[in-house]
Amino acid sequence: MAEKLERSVLLVPASNWNMIQKTAVTYADAVCIDLEDAIAHNEKEPSRANVIRAYRDLDFGNKLKMFRMNGLDTYFAYRDLIEIVEFAGDKIDIIVLPKVNSSKDIYVVETLLGQIESYKKYSHPIGIEALIETALGCVNIREIASSSKRLKGLVYGSGDYAASLQMPMESIGELDENDQIYPGHRWHHVMHSIVSAARAYNKRVIDGPFAGIKNQEGLVQACKIGRAMGFDGKWCIHPSQISTVNQTFVPSGKEIDWAQMVLDEYEAALNEGRGAISVNGKMIDVASIKICRNIVELAKLAGLLH
Repeated sequence: MAEKLERSVLLVPASNWNMIQKTAVTYADAVCIDLEDAIAHNEKEPSRANVIRAYRDLDFGNKLKMFRMNGLDTYFAYRDLIEIVEFAGDKIDIIVLPKVNSSKDIYVVETLLGQIESYKKYSHPIGIEALIETALGCVNIREIASSSKRLKGLVYGSGDYAASLQMPMESIGELDENDQIYPGHRWHHVMHSIVSAARAYNKRVIDGPFAGIKNQEGLVQACKIGRAMGFDGKWCIHPSQISTVNQTFVPSGKEIDWAQMVLDEYEAALNEGRGAISVNGKMIDVASIKICRNIVELAKLAGLLH
């Protein structure tokens, strides 16, 4: 179980200082200042100064502090790392690496970070989260997930993934008429692959953004699907999405009550020398106990149980 919640990750363009300031006082679990997709080509280099300024001068409380660098297929990438980490690396928790295609991509960033941290004598290593958003990234997911101790999580990027596979998508994260045509969940394979790889190697796993800012019903559905598939949280592109995401990616009161009842019954059975038990007509085995313990641990981390 993770030591910190990462239910909601609020993205904000690095070019907009006013918006960056507002993120610091939101209820998001993490803030990710974006130098990649949200930034015009001519604003990428000057926007690095806002990332440095934000994490050196603003109080983000207990939030995870992140920035999304530019892809390794661009000439912005190495300067993103050097300039920002040298001046604010001791204030940054995670660097999000986009379009990760193989474990070699993680190695490049890991190596540069290690050199900068050694030079600056930083006391804590900066983590990496890998955006899985290409066909090649999906194919190589196991190697990516197991590539480095510095890798803290995997993130699903649905928009670029759809483009990579030449699959139609009207709006990032939203279901459309193409999803109604397909007899199943079109994104099940990649989402399940990412979750499986993350859990196999003890990483966090975050669902991608939902572009329909005014589509509250769709956001709720997307969050419920993500949690049902095992994701820890979801990217938010607007502060109005944070509350829904935070409330969905924690156990419900019903789940907590059930988990506690099962664990209490199981403990009583052990004390009486019994093995498998039945609770409310449902057979409970070791797998059931593990699921219930996960629910209770997450509820405690979220402050829903003490």
